[in-house]
Amino acid sequence: MKLLLDECVPGRLKRDFIGHNILTIDEAGFKGLKNGKLIDAAEQIFEVLITVDKNIRHQQNRDKLPIAIIILSAKSNRFRKQARRSFNFT
Repeated sequence: MKLLLDECVPGRLKRDFIGHNILTIDEAGFKGLKNGKLIDAAEQIFEVLITVDKNIRHQQNRDKLPIAIIILSAKSNRFRKQARRSFNFT
């Protein structure tokens, strides 16, 4: 599965998505793109956008999104706090 980590998600978190092709926004060349344009660019290459931006669900029509979006909910977006969990999407 091709996954994209949003700018607000620590890049080191990608180590926890074992067995998946995962890039950060910067690695994908999407740095600086905002939600609508980011989603348009991402859906051409990726299957899932991973973010901690809780407002994205209010800014986009979820029924018409061309890409799946996972919104991580954590007390902090610092790597040490999030790294305690491992992710396995099958």
